[in-house]
Amino acid sequence: MSRDNIIGLVLIAVIMIGYSIISAPSPEERQEAQRIQDSIAVVRQQELAAQQALSAQEQQAQQMQEMPVPIPQVTNMAELDTAQAAQLTGMLGQFASGAVGTQEFITLENDHLRLKISTRGGHIYSAELKNFKTWDQRPLLLFEGENNNFALQFFAENRNINTSQLFFSPYFPDARFDQQTEIIVSGADSATLAMRLHTLTHTSENPSYIEFLYKLRGDDFLIDFHINFVGTAQALAGSGNMATLDWNVKFPRLEKSLLNEQNNTTIFYKFINNEVSRLRETRDENEELATTLRWVAFKQQFFTTTLISQNGFASGSVSSAFVEETDTAHTKNMSMTVNMDLEPRADNHLPMQLYMGPTHFNTLKGYDLLLERQIPLGWGFFLTAWINRFVIIPIFNFLDGFNINYGIIILILTILIKIVTLPFSYKTHFSQAKMKLLKPEIDEIGKKFPKPDDAMKKQQATMALYKKAGVSPLAGCIPMLLQLPILLAMFRFFPASIELRQQGFLWADDLSSYDSILSLPFTIPFYGDHVSLFTLLMTVSTLIYTHLNSQMMSTGAQMPGMKAMLYIMPIMLLGMFNNFASGLSYYYFLTNVFTIGQTYIFKLFVNEDKLRAQIEENKKKPIKKSSWVERLEKMQKQQEAQRRGK
Repeated sequence: MSRDNIIGLVLIAVIMIGYSIISAPSPEERQEAQRIQDSIAVVRQQELAAQQALSAQEQQAQQMQEMPVPIPQVTNMAELDTAQAAQLTGMLGQFASGAVGTQEFITLENDHLRLKISTRGGHIYSAELKNFKTWDQRPLLLFEGENNNFALQFFAENRNINTSQLFFSPYFPDARFDQQTEIIVSGADSATLAMRLHTLTHTSENPSYIEFLYKLRGDDFLIDFHINFVGTAQALAGSGNMATLDWNVKFPRLEKSLLNEQNNTTIFYKFINNEVSRLRETRDENEELATTLRWVAFKQQFFTTTLISQNGFASGSVSSAFVEETDTAHTKNMSMTVNMDLEPRADNHLPMQLYMGPTHFNTLKGYDLLLERQIPLGWGFFLTAWINRFVIIPIFNFLDGFNINYGIIILILTILIKIVTLPFSYKTHFSQAKMKLLKPEIDEIGKKFPKPDDAMKKQQATMALYKKAGVSPLAGCIPMLLQLPILLAMFRFFPASIELRQQGFLWADDLSSYDSILSLPFTIPFYGDHVSLFTLLMTVSTLIYTHLNSQMMSTGAQMPGMKAMLYIMPIMLLGMFNNFASGLSYYYFLTNVFTIGQTYIFKLFVNEDKLRAQIEENKKKPIKKSSWVERLEKMQKQQEAQRRGK
C-alpha cells in the first residue's frame, strides 16, 4: 500500500469520526427524542383503550338488542318498569336515562350556515352552506345523516360511555328562542343552544350533565362549540382522566370532476408549535399524532370542516381513504380521533370552535390560526407561496372588486404579468437571436468533430466561439428561470381559487373544472372521457411557440433528441390538463398567445445585421482565456497523451 493510499484512508477515518461527533445529538435533542417516544407510547395506550372502548360499545349495542327484558320506545325512564330500568342502569350507570327518548331536530341558521342539531347524540346532524350549490345545483351539504358519526367517549363508573346513541335534551340560554325548533340569526346577532345529557342524579338544585354548547353568530362561518362536564365528579371518579372525540364522515361529492375533487380532499392538522401538515391526497393514509394539536380539518376541494381546540388536543389520530370506485356520489371516508384531558373530581370546560365554510384565503387568514395553509398555494416553495400571497391574490381581489367576468379578470391578470416580465422576455429573445446567428458556425464545429471521442474538443471549440463572439449560452436561460416561479404560482393559484368555482366564461360553465365540449363514449387512458377545448387551444399554441422558438435556438444539429422532446411535452401535457381547471388552461393559452405576439414584435426591434456586425467586431478583440477554458484544454492534452501512450 502506497503512502498516498495510507494518507487517504487516514483522512477518510478522520472525516468519518469528525462527522459522527458533529452529528451526534445534543442532550436537549436526546431529551426531545425521548419525549416523543414517550408521547408515542401514550398514544398507543390511548389507541388500545379506544379499541377496547369501541369493542365495549359494540357489545353494549348487542346487549341492547338481546336484552331478556325488551326496552320499549319511551321518552323517559319513568315509563319503564323496574326490570327494564335496572338493565339500563347496569349498562350505562348514571347515564342510563340517555338511552331512552325520541330523535328530534333543532335548526340553527345564520347568513351562511344552516345546521341541523340532533337530540340523539347532541351533535350536528348536517351542515349546509346556504350561498353555495353542488356541481349539479343541489343544496351544498358538507355532511349529512348516517354518513356523519360524531361521538364523545369516556369512562364513568368503569363503563364506557359513547354519546352517539344517547338522547340529549335541548336547553335555550337565550329566552328569545325558548322551545323553538328553528333559530335564525343575522348580522351582529347571535344565538346559543345547549344539548344536555343528564345523569340519574340530576336535579335543578344539583345539576349534573354533559353539555354540548353551540354559539352561532349571524355573519360568520365559525361556531363556538364547548363541551362542559357539570356536576359529574361522582360519576367520573376513578374512571380515568381522558375523553375522546371520534368523528367519522363519508363526504359527498360536490364538484364536477370527481377525480379532481378526490385528489384535493384530505385531512390537515396543525400542531401547537404552528407546524401544519396533511395526509397525502392521492392514496389511503393514516397517521398517529403524538404531540399537542391546535386543530384538525376535513378539507374538501373548496370547503373545509375544521375542529379547533382553544386549549389544544393532547394527541390524536387521523385517517383518509377513497370510497369504492363504483360510488360516484361520495369522495372519501375521513376520520379523526382527538384526546382531551379531564379532571375527574371537578367540573370540566373544553372550549372548541368549528369552522365550516369555503377555503377562501382572506376569510381563513382572518382567523389567525394558519387555516389558510389548507389552500394549496405552493407552500413547499417559498417563492411560489410568496408570489401568490402578496402579488397574485391582492391583484385578483382588486380586479374582482370591479364586478367583471372572471374570464376577463384572468385576461387582465395575464396582461399585467406579461408587462412585468417583459424585460426578462426581451433578454431571452435577444440572447436567442445571438445564438441563431452563431448556429452555422456551431454546426461546422459539429461536422469537424463528429466522433464521440471528440466530444471534449467539440465542447472546447464551442465555448471558445461563444467567448470570442461575446455570447453567453446562459444569458437566455437565466431570464426564463426568473419567470418560472410565476408560472408555478399560477399553476397552484387557479385550481385552488374558490372564486372561479361555477363561474362561466365563453363555452366553459365552470372555470374551476374542465370545459368539456364533447363527451366521449369511451375513456382514453391518460386522457379521459371528454374533450376540453381550452386544453386543446393551450396545446396547439404551445406547439406553435415551440416551433418558433426552435428556429431561434442552435440545438437542432447537436441535440436532436431535445428538439423532439420539446414537441412531445405539449402532447403529454394534453392528457394531464384535460381534467384540470379550465381557468388554468385558459391562462396558459393566453400566455402562449401573448408570447407569440411578443416574439414577432421583438423581431422588429432586433436588427440581425447590426447584431452580426457586433459579433464580428467582438471576434476581432483579443480575449483572455478563462480558468475554466484553460482547465478544459489541460484535460484534453492529458487525454491525448494517455491515448498516445496506449
